[in-house]
Amino acid sequence: MSRSKTFFTAGPAELYPRFEEFLQEFVDKQLGSISHRSQQFKDIYQHADEQLRELMNIPAENAIMFTGTASEIWERIVLNCTELETFHLVNGSFSKKFYQYAESLGRHAHKLEKPMGEGFSYAEIEVPEFAELICATQNETSTGVQTREPDINKLKRGNSSKLVAVDMVSSAPIPEIDFSLVDTAFFSVQKSFGLPAGLGVWIANETCLAKAEELSAKGSIGAHHCLPDLWKQSRAYQTPATPNVMGIYLLGRVAEDMNKRGIDNLRKETDAKVNKLYKYFEKKEGFSLGVEKPEHRSRTVAVINTERSSAEIINALKVKNLIVGAGYGPKKESQIRIANFIANTPEQIDALIAAFDELF
Repeated sequence: MSRSKTFFTAGPAELYPRFEEFLQEFVDKQLGSISHRSQQFKDIYQHADEQLRELMNIPAENAIMFTGTASEIWERIVLNCTELETFHLVNGSFSKKFYQYAESLGRHAHKLEKPMGEGFSYAEIEVPEFAELICATQNETSTGVQTREPDINKLKRGNSSKLVAVDMVSSAPIPEIDFSLVDTAFFSVQKSFGLPAGLGVWIANETCLAKAEELSAKGSIGAHHCLPDLWKQSRAYQTPATPNVMGIYLLGRVAEDMNKRGIDNLRKETDAKVNKLYKYFEKKEGFSLGVEKPEHRSRTVAVINTERSSAEIINALKVKNLIVGAGYGPKKESQIRIANFIANTPEQIDALIAAFDELF
């Protein structure tokens, strides 16, 4: 099936190139009607689990669990992994929402907050003494700022008694997260996995499970899909309730295809594409880069400052069936966001740049 439009939006995003093929498989096999307690479903879950472990180097002792959304996992982590205090690195709207979830759940939530477009380095981070959980956003979708993997690893090594949670919603599977260090991480499928929205993926280690069991002995850790229940079911390739079977099936097939292409190749291609974008807009009159420091610039969501209204740029590109996103929040009219996900091919990036040359 040919696609008339190319999406460079930060999620939902461009669909994976083989999406239609994998979707047709799902339909042809009538998998939308199977029981989630059947061996057929267990096989689907197991396949997705195994492919994600290979793709992202996730240890066997960690659980891979499925939820409805990634933002649901914010609440699950706070309820299951903290009793009193959390600490959040905030550099945009989504990392701030994680902090606000903790506040709304009655935790004493601390934050270190940066202005939009600025990132964190390990040396400047001071973690409160009694914080049980450190929350880092590897890739802040709203601002195009990344926290480098070495800084995340140092954060855990320097705070070994605390749990570290990593939001990699708009970057997975590109970052090389060390899951032997990081306690828990999560993402959703509608960004770099190139799938429709409706599935969150939660990765957690045994330390998180032990904390949840300890807290459960004292009181409630939530009525809906608590970590011990999700963990137990995942070990049998099951879910506590009827899941998004189609989403899990498609994720497994996409992850399998990514493994065939090779994660190292996908990372190199991602870097080449985003470097081409940054070099172009650094010199393009009327535009500038939204993140000043190169080490903090996202590999998957390029944020560009615009002198003219972002709406004018978006509408002009839309005529050519090229769909880019507006800035987020207060930057909606003065920035555009260009997704550089795995589904966005080098040829599509070249076509977008050619359109900017023609139109602006």
